[in-house]
Amino acid sequence: MAAKRAFPRPVSAYLLGGIRLFNGAAGLLAPALLIRRLDPDREPHSPAAVYAFRLFGIRTVLLGLDLLTHHGERLREDLREGVLIHASDTATAAMLGLSGRLPPRTAVLTTAVSAANTVLATAGTSRANARRGRRT
Repeated sequence: MAAKRAFPRPVSAYLLGGIRLFNGAAGLLAPALLIRRLDPDREPHSPAAVYAFRLFGIRTVLLGLDLLTHHGERLREDLREGVLIHASDTATAAMLGLSGRLPPRTAVLTTAVSAANTVLATAGTSRANARRGRRT
């Protein structure tokens, strides 16, 4: 008897996983580049900002790897958690922009990227839930 195959990984999981790997690696390996985009007038860069980018960089790399390696229910959980993670990132970027703590162009860009990640996580979750409903 053939083993039951878990639901196929949605394209949105591949896309979101790739985005997470890229952004996480940038946070780990090039925090100064990212800091310059967020706070172009501050020299030298805040050590706290470097720490934060590296801290969240490794988290983001691991979350990206999860999307590319987990299967079945664990992948569904990763996608559901991604909705919350990226919605929180979107709200933070928008609030920083609206309060004037980020330059307008940077605020729009970071909010748009985070919102796109939220959409990808939501699409993956919806696909996983629809697939699950067909099997029950």
